[in-house]
Amino acid sequence: MYNINKIFGMLSLLILVVSCENTDEQTSRVESLPYYNEASFTPQWLKPNSIQVEAFHKIPSFSLTDQEGATITNETFKDKIYVADFFFTTCPGICLKMTDNMSVLQEEFKEDKEVLLLSHSVTPDYDSVAILKKYAVENEVISEKWHLVTGERNEIYDLGRNSYFVEEDLGESKTEEDFLHTENFVLIDKNKHIRGIYNGLNKTAIQQLIADIQTLKKE
Repeated sequence: MYNINKIFGMLSLLILVVSCENTDEQTSRVESLPYYNEASFTPQWLKPNSIQVEAFHKIPSFSLTDQEGATITNETFKDKIYVADFFFTTCPGICLKMTDNMSVLQEEFKEDKEVLLLSHSVTPDYDSVAILKKYAVENEVISEKWHLVTGERNEIYDLGRNSYFVEEDLGESKTEEDFLHTENFVLIDKNKHIRGIYNGLNKTAIQQLIADIQTLKKE
């Protein structure tokens, strides 16, 4: 009788553990991600591939140059999921941590051709192709996976403020002369829609970003 009770208890414990694990899996990630179209990042829960989504805010066309001297446009990210951020190579503070966390994403999706990374220099007058290449080498950037881009300052700043909405100064008027500096990472889907914003300094946020990329891959 003792052995039967012991076996029954072990089986009950096993069932309980498996049930808890299954519950965690079901609640740890949402089935689909919201869409965003303005700086407050109020989530819009739309059905993917719907008429509403087709007319929703998208990242507009752009033309920039990466660390290899290659022209980077929307076509570079055709049928790709990508993460965008804004940095500069001489930044002594948050950019170093942001680069470290972009490296985490690079390692996580190194073999995944569906996922790319895009880092815009906010000091493009200084961050030439040669400077970006040096920074890429120092930080073990894989050029096919992670594009560090420079270009016209007004285009980069317009993209950051009016397309990716990376600044948090809601309601505060900014001009091109005002420096663009933000720790935010923005998740873009294969149709150029914004699907998430994350604190690029926070390890928990980066893990959530990784999970959300996996969710997007299933759409």
